[in-house]
Amino acid sequence: MNDFINNIKGDRAIWLGIAILAFFSFMPIYSASTNLVYVVKSASSPIAILIKHAVLLILGFVILYMVHKIPYRYFSGGSVLMLPIVFILLLFTLTQGKTIGGANASRWINIPFVGIGFQTSTLAGLVLMTYVARYLAKNKDKEINFKESLWYLWLPVAGILGLILPANFSTTAILFAMIILLTFIGGYPIKYLMYIIGIGILSLTLFVLAAKAFPDAMPNRVDTWISRVENFSDKNAEEAYQVEKAKIAIATGGLTGLGPGKSVQKNFLPQSSSDFIYAIIVEEFGMIGGIGVIVVYLFLLFRIIMVAKKAPTIFATLLVLGIGLPIIFRAMINIAVAINLLPVTGQTLPLISSGGTSIWMTCFAVGMILSVSSVKEAEAQEIEHENPLNILHEQID
Repeated sequence: MNDFINNIKGDRAIWLGIAILAFFSFMPIYSASTNLVYVVKSASSPIAILIKHAVLLILGFVILYMVHKIPYRYFSGGSVLMLPIVFILLLFTLTQGKTIGGANASRWINIPFVGIGFQTSTLAGLVLMTYVARYLAKNKDKEINFKESLWYLWLPVAGILGLILPANFSTTAILFAMIILLTFIGGYPIKYLMYIIGIGILSLTLFVLAAKAFPDAMPNRVDTWISRVENFSDKNAEEAYQVEKAKIAIATGGLTGLGPGKSVQKNFLPQSSSDFIYAIIVEEFGMIGGIGVIVVYLFLLFRIIMVAKKAPTIFATLLVLGIGLPIIFRAMINIAVAINLLPVTGQTLPLISSGGTSIWMTCFAVGMILSVSSVKEAEAQEIEHENPLNILHEQID
């Protein structure tokens, strides 16, 4: 055991933060599982769900441990190799993926022999952010040529996002926003970024219009997106049901909550173990528990930024920010949906919500961050680099 602990490298504070989230997740998952067993009837028993969640977390931490042992520089070339693979996986998912609840929600493919669904867009996002970090690092000392960047940077981005968009708008929007932020930090000209944002908005508009005009041309969820936005302000809409139940759960929780396992609204919230698990947390652990979860995520955000500032190369800095910030961003979106600040998006609460893909890819991303943070100071001092966070700070000053 001591040898295992001694082999754990990287930022110990990040290890602590993710361990807290993982251990805490067992209580709301076990509590919310009664909905899946007795209401939805998609599982045999709460214990079975708890065991499955434990197995997924254990596999996630195995992934994390293995990835954090890989020298971070290998992720740069790996992103180039993985890009065509995720493109093929996304294309396959879009055409052959699982349909959920009768809707055009082709987000999942089954992993052969194990019967577990895998959401390919999550893997694609991780690869894409790493690729963008690689491109920016490779061109840090060059004057960006817009036409050249369209071919080598934005064409792969458009290809991947274009395949994610029909089935998952929220993930596409988050990835696009994170890429714009990362390219800004990486020194990509603001003038060109404005062009890209404009092209992105125009492309989305054209896609929505085409999907409405030719709804059977390809699988898409445009009607679902539109209804969610419309229903966000319509309190009498059918989809507002789960939002109202989430608000009741939060209001019922008060300061200290009803206690572990004593949630009432878990029996009425359709996504109580995933999309709306934060509402169950507040109902059972009160405002203290809800704020505690937010504090842990903010703590992880602080440590991610610290690792990025101390990173030995510009690629390492951009890599940490590119794969670390989306984790925190998804958490904040999940919480905002639960408290009715945003329309329903389907984003999970990282390391707490149920779901193997989310857990595994989050652990993979954290492993990459820990790989960067494990570089010894002596090694870091030997590598000359300009940290883009410092450059950005100087520009602001």
